[in-house]
Amino acid sequence: MEAHKKYDIVIIGAGPIGLACGIEAKKAGLKYLILEKGCLVNSLYRYPFNMTFFSTSEKLEIGGVPFISHGPKPNRAEALEYYRRVASSWQLEIKLYEKVEAVHKANGIFEISTAKQKYHSKALVLSLGFYDLPYLLHVPGEDLPKVRHYYDEPHPYFNQKIVVVGAANSAVDVALETWRKGADVTMVIREPGIKDTVKYWVKPDIENRIKEGGIKAYFNSEVTNITPHHVDIKTPEGPLQLENDFVLAMTGYQPPFDFMKSLGIQFQNDEYHTPVYNEGTMESSVDNLYLAGVVCGGLKTNKWFIENSRVHAGLIIDAVKSKTLSVKQGQGF
Repeated sequence: MEAHKKYDIVIIGAGPIGLACGIEAKKAGLKYLILEKGCLVNSLYRYPFNMTFFSTSEKLEIGGVPFISHGPKPNRAEALEYYRRVASSWQLEIKLYEKVEAVHKANGIFEISTAKQKYHSKALVLSLGFYDLPYLLHVPGEDLPKVRHYYDEPHPYFNQKIVVVGAANSAVDVALETWRKGADVTMVIREPGIKDTVKYWVKPDIENRIKEGGIKAYFNSEVTNITPHHVDIKTPEGPLQLENDFVLAMTGYQPPFDFMKSLGIQFQNDEYHTPVYNEGTMESSVDNLYLAGVVCGGLKTNKWFIENSRVHAGLIIDAVKSKTLSVKQGQGF
């Protein structure tokens, strides 16, 4: 292992907001590094192949690089191409497939350890996604191969009986797409209806498909057991057993709370388990440790997204610059 490398700021996460932080750090003349456990914009890469963004392309732009899409709302492939172009245009310092295994802080300096290297940094930014930790159903049979918490395309489900769990955007998109490609789709939904947060141009579509019976839906219901050939559900009318080939549990994802707590980050005592941070600087309860993007919302993972959290990058780098200038007189590592 090489000697420890020293930085003004290390950014964990090479999603759009992590890239934006890197751009602002480079513009400010700071020595920075972006670390990413997977590929560039890893969470976006794991989105369904045919996913279309809620936001228009100009609201996804970072670093002054224009984002031109063929339609009014870009798709996954266009976004991946765009953020590759951003990283290349700015020649960002990024290490991909280098997962952070531990972070320790001593004498005001962060030591960030990966399997390949140790890095020292005066400031640390957590620009973490939440796509790695799905909410589990916590029912028997959830570990069967037929149960999937991620979805990429509809073809494997042609002529199959599938249960889609959930009532938000992901569940609705999966139900509609698989049904249109020949799947027999049943939705199991804990709420009394499709969520109001579902994309406005999609919500009437799913509600009409349910109303006409093309897609079956059980509201105020939940899965209680999964077997290789059936799914047991609890409904207001009583228990039911559904013949089944696949379960697509589109129940959402959560931030890496354990990792955040290990760094000493404090959380508000609210229903969303929101981390404590300064809204003007994005600094957490830990000195020189900043939060950016969706991770700021705790369990409310739809509060922050690309278009409204791009500003976090500027706030963070302004705060880091201010602190750096205040100790510039002869103080270094």
